[in-house]
Amino acid sequence: MKIDIKGVIVANDDKWVYDWFDMDAVAPREVLTALDRAPNERADVYINSPGGSVFAGGEIYDALRAHPGGVQIHVTGHAASAASMIMCAGPCDISPTALVMIHNVSGGAQGDYHTMDATSETLKKANQAVAAAYRHKTGKSEKELLALMDKETWMTAQEAIEAGFADGLTESARPLPLTASFSGMLPQAVIDKLRAERAKHPPMTAQDKARAELELLTLGGKTR
Repeated sequence: MKIDIKGVIVANDDKWVYDWFDMDAVAPREVLTALDRAPNERADVYINSPGGSVFAGGEIYDALRAHPGGVQIHVTGHAASAASMIMCAGPCDISPTALVMIHNVSGGAQGDYHTMDATSETLKKANQAVAAAYRHKTGKSEKELLALMDKETWMTAQEAIEAGFADGLTESARPLPLTASFSGMLPQAVIDKLRAERAKHPPMTAQDKARAELELLTLGGKTR
């Protein structure tokens, strides 16, 4: 079976927003559904993703590792952030033109210094959780991996192989266009607003969509 990890990695509840804007995104539910439908069939997983939610990425990673039929990972464009965790779920080949990026987990918080201290500790624990996936794949120490994440490390295909993130080059690979941005997630304010609008006025009309697209552009996102 073929499973695509294309576009941003998002929570199940947010996937419909990306679908609505015709934006590439993947959520754990669709990956788990595909795996459940063919439990004894090998899953060929094709990754070209800027990453996204660590929690969603972790759920996909765990599901792939536990798949009875086994998996083969193929990095076809780039595997950044949470997507680099998913690429560690099994044997992995990588296109000669692909890139891999690992970095610290990020998040936001609002409150007093107690909240900020607690958020900082949570982010450090999240870094360790991500590094655990890297450690199982590469054999590197947690200290070494956390240092690579701390300075935001980009790797070419050959560098990813040498570091243990990938096992070899993909034989039949075609060059893919590069982008100057590795973040395509919608602002949370847009997702929350659209969810509230849909709850009040389902289904959304073309006028609703035009208004939402204007809101998205105002908040610094993009619809195409």
